[in-house]
Amino acid sequence: MGDVAPARSSGDGSGPARRAGRAVGRALHLPFTGTARGIRRATHAHGAGESGLGKLIELHAINGAGDVLITVALASTVFFSVPTDEARGRVALYLAITMAPFTVLAPVIGPLLDRLPHGRRAAMAGAMLTRALLAVMMSGAVATGGLELYPAALGVLVASKAYGVVRSAVVPRLLPPHFSLVKANSRVTLAGLLATGAAAPVGAGLHAIGPPWPLYGACAVFIWGTFAAFTLPHKVDEAKGERRARLSTHEAHSKRPGLRTVSRPVLCGLLANASMRGLSGFLIFFLAFLLREHPLAGQSAAVSLGIVGVSAGVGNACGTAAGAWLRARAPEVIIAAVLCLTLAVAIVAAVFFSGVLVAVLGATAGFCQALAKLSLDAMIQRDVPEAVRTSAFARSETLLQVAWVLGGAIGIALPLNGVLGMSVAAAIVALGTVMALRGVLSHPSHTPTPSRPRVA
Repeated sequence: MGDVAPARSSGDGSGPARRAGRAVGRALHLPFTGTARGIRRATHAHGAGESGLGKLIELHAINGAGDVLITVALASTVFFSVPTDEARGRVALYLAITMAPFTVLAPVIGPLLDRLPHGRRAAMAGAMLTRALLAVMMSGAVATGGLELYPAALGVLVASKAYGVVRSAVVPRLLPPHFSLVKANSRVTLAGLLATGAAAPVGAGLHAIGPPWPLYGACAVFIWGTFAAFTLPHKVDEAKGERRARLSTHEAHSKRPGLRTVSRPVLCGLLANASMRGLSGFLIFFLAFLLREHPLAGQSAAVSLGIVGVSAGVGNACGTAAGAWLRARAPEVIIAAVLCLTLAVAIVAAVFFSGVLVAVLGATAGFCQALAKLSLDAMIQRDVPEAVRTSAFARSETLLQVAWVLGGAIGIALPLNGVLGMSVAAAIVALGTVMALRGVLSHPSHTPTPSRPRVA
C-alpha cells in the first residue's frame, strides 16, 4: 500500500474549476485593464511619461470629469427643473451670487498663486479637495435649490479656476525634449475634453438615480484627483529664477519685465482671446434660454441644447487637435484668421438667423477659441522671458476667466431675440478682431530672431 500514489483531489479548487474561474475573471477585467493601458500609452507617448507631462494630462482629465459631474447636478437644479421664466431668475441669481463675487476674486487668484511657487502640487491638490468637500455640501441642497447652494457653487468655481491657473503655470516645467508648449497644451486640453464627454452621460445616469448622486460621483473623482496631484514630479514645485509678471501700463521704467515691455503682440493676442472667451460665456447663457423658449425646428428644447452643445464641443476638440498638428510659425496670424472667421459666421447668423446657423456658430466658436488659445500660449512661450513666463500664464488665464464671466452676464441680461443675440455676438468678436489685427501689424516679422524657441 505504501507504493500507491495518493490521488489528486480537485475539491481544493486547484483543478479545472479554479482555472475556469481565473479565465472568467481575466475576461471580465480585460476591457478595463486594456483600456487603462491604452490610455496610459497615449498620455505617456513621445517622452511625456518621462518628463511628467503624462501625469498632468491624466490629472486634467480627472479635473474635467469632476467638473462636468457638478455641472450636470447644478444644471438639473437651476435650469431644467423649473419653467423658463423661473429658470431665468434662478440663473440670474446664480450669476449674482457666484459670478459677481468671482469677478472680484479672479484678479486676486494669480497674485496669490505667484506667492506659492514651491507649493503648486499642494495648490492643485487643495483645489481638488475643496471641490470634493463642497460637492458633499451641495448634495443636501441640490434637490431644493436653496440659497445655501450658491455660496458652495461660488467656492467650486473659484477652486476650479485656481486649478486652471496653476495648471497653465505648471505645463512649461513638464515639457519633454523637442516638445513645444502649444503641442503640450493641446494634449492636456484634449484629454480634458475627452474626459468631459465621457463623464457627461455618467452624470446623467447618476442623476436618474437621484439629484445628489452626480455630486457624490464628483466627490469621489476629486478625491482621486487630490492624490493624483501629488504624483506629479517634484520639479513642478521648483521656482528657481522665476519672477512675477505685471500688466501695468507703467512698466517702461520698471526693472521687472512684464507683458507690455516684452511684446505688444502678446497683449493684443491676450485681448483677442478675451473676446473669444467672452463670446463663449455669452453663447452658453444666451442660447441656453433662447433654445429652451424657441427650440430648433422639429426638436425639443433638451435636444436643441444638446445639438448646439455637441457642436461646440466637437469644434473645440477639432481645434485642439488641429493645434497639435499645425506647424505654423506665426501665431499672431492664426489668432487674426480664426477671429475673422468667427466674425464672418456671427454676421451671417445675425443676418440669416436660423437654428442651423446657430449650431454652425457654436462649432466655429469652439474650433476657433481652441486654436486662438493655443496660439496665445505659443506667443507667451516665444516672447515672454522664462523668468516670468509661469507668472504670465497665471495672469493671462485669470483675465480670460473674467472675460467669460462678463460674457455670461451679457447673455443672461439680453432679451431672447435671436437676431439681437447674434448681433451682440458679432460685436464681441469684432472687438477682438481689431486687437488681433493690431497684433499682426505690430509684430516685427522683418527682424531676424534666430534665438527664438519653437512655438509649434
